[in-house]
Amino acid sequence: MTGTARRGADADDDRGERGGRKGARGARGGAAGGQGMAEGDGVDERDRAAGRRPGDDGGGRGMNETDGAPGAAQAAVEDGERLRRWRLVLGGAGADGTGCVLAGRDRAVDEALGALYDSAAADRGGSSGSRRGAGERSGGLGGSAPAVARWLGDIRRYFPAPVVQVMQRDAIDRLGLSALLLEPEMLEALEPDVHLAGTLLSLSAAMPETTRETARAVVRGVVRQLEERLASRTRAAVAGALDRSARTARPRRADIDWGRTIRANLKNYLPEQRTVVPERLIGYGRAAQSVRKEVVLCIDQSGSMAPSVVYASVFGAVLASMRSLSTRLVAFDTSVADLTDRIDDPVDVLFAAQLGGGTDINRALAYCQSRITRPADTVVVLISDLHEGGIRGEMVKRVAAMRAAGTAFVALLALSDEGAPAHDREHAAALAALGVPAFACTPDLFPEVMAAAIEGRPLPAP
Repeated sequence: MTGTARRGADADDDRGERGGRKGARGARGGAAGGQGMAEGDGVDERDRAAGRRPGDDGGGRGMNETDGAPGAAQAAVEDGERLRRWRLVLGGAGADGTGCVLAGRDRAVDEALGALYDSAAADRGGSSGSRRGAGERSGGLGGSAPAVARWLGDIRRYFPAPVVQVMQRDAIDRLGLSALLLEPEMLEALEPDVHLAGTLLSLSAAMPETTRETARAVVRGVVRQLEERLASRTRAAVAGALDRSARTARPRRADIDWGRTIRANLKNYLPEQRTVVPERLIGYGRAAQSVRKEVVLCIDQSGSMAPSVVYASVFGAVLASMRSLSTRLVAFDTSVADLTDRIDDPVDVLFAAQLGGGTDINRALAYCQSRITRPADTVVVLISDLHEGGIRGEMVKRVAAMRAAGTAFVALLALSDEGAPAHDREHAAALAALGVPAFACTPDLFPEVMAAAIEGRPLPAP
């Protein structure tokens, strides 16, 4: 079910309900929609192959199929399937209007959804049980580890991995189950993803040693997945940018920069031939094995930046593996930590970071500026929501000074798939006035952003 349909359901279903219940219903719609995609659209094809009709296991069962034309029977089946999905989204409250009773697998799916979203709605301002029809269950996870462990097993059985990750995150955020992550058995039952890694890192100071090793294993699994997804593309984009940033007057044919070559030889234009005689070729050089560029990753480690810290640590390790680059990784809150000596292992970087606390961007930039030895060959990447707790005006002045010295400066409000976070718009506007656009960057776009910064091209800001 699409996000538009879920928002429509929220608008039509009992407009008197507000706040937590409506939010929980929307989130439930997202999870139920994911289940519908996995168990509805995909199952339709398998059901046809098996000779079954869609909806045989759910609300479609018991629909009145008349002796009329096959088209009418098919329409009845489709109506039943539609009601079944709406019933899963709406949660079976007395006013859901579907009149659909679930059985078998569908009821189990509904119970898994209800244990999270219905109990979350009750916690936010109303009893979900009071809104259910007769015979309907009012569930909840409580706070018990056995109940949560069983629920985790259920959602992994009924939903695809991306939906499981969303529901895990909702359970931690909505029901306050963070404390249960300190139990090794609970961690082993979770589906690892970036958000889980960020939550574990925020809890690392409170973790007992018996849990820490399990947590490191979970985070290492997340890092491995990200490296497999991003490393080769990043190396290819950055290596190509390093090659193109070097110029040579004796290029191989494949390395000729035709735009620059034509501009350099316009004086040799022959009108009668309508051609340019290229007396001088300009082309891309081949990057030497020595260090050609320096990269400084300056990462805000306040609590809201957790996913960005995870991605930045992975990119830092990838960039550090390239011999043509010298990469420095600096994490900061109100203090500054240079983690360059750990950069080869993202897991070590992440567990050395201290998520949470205030923010002093100016102090962090001052440290990074002091470590720059070749300004014209350096790219500084600031990853922060720009909420400055230090000296506000000095931060912008420091960026202006680095720009004036020839340093390429990139400001990313976030490095994640979640879009732009709440950020300091005044600082973002001040940076833009300096020619430094501040924008949220997805992990898939980051290699191209780095390539553009290395070459001196305009950044591909979305």
